[in-house]
Amino acid sequence: MNENHYSEEIQKLVDGVIDEIIIEKENFLTFRNAWLINENKNLIVGEAGLSGQVVYRLVNVNK
Repeated sequence: MNENHYSEEIQKLVDGVIDEIIIEKENFLTFRNAWLINENKNLIVGEAGLSGQVVYRLVNVNK
């Protein structure tokens, strides 16, 4: 995967098209680079899973 792919996935997450992005350990740095340049990065949180997998979801701002 490349940064452009993850930038598109992040935008889909922000737009509500998808509910989560699952990132495997070997793709984390590529995803992180795309996440860092996104203006909505503070609305996206990751939850660490097993074997280095991270699930990113949009923060519910209505809490």
